[in-house]
Amino acid sequence: MTDIGILIASIFLLAAFAVERWDRRSGVPSVIVMIVLGLLAQPLLRSMGAVAVELKAMVPTAGSIGLVLIVLEGGLDIELRRERIRLATAASVLAVAAFVLCASVFALIAAHALHMSFFQGMILATPFAVISSAIAIPGSHFLDSGARDFVVYESSVSDIVGVLMFFALVNSDATLSGVLTELAGGGLLSLVLAVACSVTLVLVTTRADAHVRYIPLLAGLFALYAAGELLHLSPLIMVLLFGLMLNNKSALDQIPTLRRISAKISAATVGEFRVLVQELTFAVRVFFFFLLGYSTNLSDFTVARSWLAAAAVLAVIYGSRRALLLLIDRRLAATLTWIAPRGLVTVLLYIEAARRMHLPPYLNGTVRLVVILSATIMALSRRFGNTRPAREPVP
Repeated sequence: MTDIGILIASIFLLAAFAVERWDRRSGVPSVIVMIVLGLLAQPLLRSMGAVAVELKAMVPTAGSIGLVLIVLEGGLDIELRRERIRLATAASVLAVAAFVLCASVFALIAAHALHMSFFQGMILATPFAVISSAIAIPGSHFLDSGARDFVVYESSVSDIVGVLMFFALVNSDATLSGVLTELAGGGLLSLVLAVACSVTLVLVTTRADAHVRYIPLLAGLFALYAAGELLHLSPLIMVLLFGLMLNNKSALDQIPTLRRISAKISAATVGEFRVLVQELTFAVRVFFFFLLGYSTNLSDFTVARSWLAAAAVLAVIYGSRRALLLLIDRRLAATLTWIAPRGLVTVLLYIEAARRMHLPPYLNGTVRLVVILSATIMALSRRFGNTRPAREPVP
């Protein structure tokens, strides 16, 4: 049975690689293909004696690992230059504004339709208000450098804000002052710890001369992420800062206290580490969406309420995004309106929300439909929309 499992996993990774290459040429999101493969694998794996419950239980773990790797990969791809300051600011403003607007509207709808309090509605709304960097960043490779950097900044900030807000909500006393206290305390403490941990990790990376050094480094990064989650902080800030520090030696040179650190960062070290992160990100991402498909019941897609709720969520997402992009820059609106996928973070936070309060079963289908349909919309916009914005979309 072990040999069969190894064979299946190996064939799956080879197939996933082929799908990823096909995605770049055909425009069909690999996330959709992976979910479909997971659905098709249900009867096959069950007939071979695979335990469905054990595989389903792996979804949150695979998702958390994938989230860390994807944000880290995004940080390693971002170059901090003076000419990018406005771009980063605009992306961050859009991410926060879109999150607040979508979450507020979703919370009002949930409070009315599900007869829950606005506070409970906010907990449920938060997962749907977060852009998934797991899909947005890999799916933005066809854009020019300015637009792609915008997507990386926006989706990474959206992830961080969403996770921070979600845990501030669930750990508060259900009052505005309680949420603000959790948010301020968690946010400030996360930022301080992020700087300290990032500096420490960079020092370890640059000074370690052992033959094996990147795997222990990643183990330490995951340990810090898990500890941050247990303390209800936002460890994604640390992950993003660590990637930014490694990839922006020139920016560190501008800070006197960090010049010694930047002097130890070599292009070879960063290049080797980036390749490892890209390889691991690919493997974890495809396994997560495969497991998501495997854990999905086809009956979830036959419920009319699931489709109606998904349609309402998507209408709010793209309607609000279009309006906000028009306020920032019309050239951005022409290109990035439909690049707002939901995915890994949405599923993880929804699972946590469902664990903490009773939710109607049809929302299980809704969350999966939103993931699949938003990825499909992004793919269709690539094929039929305007994907060539001005080189500098934000003046």
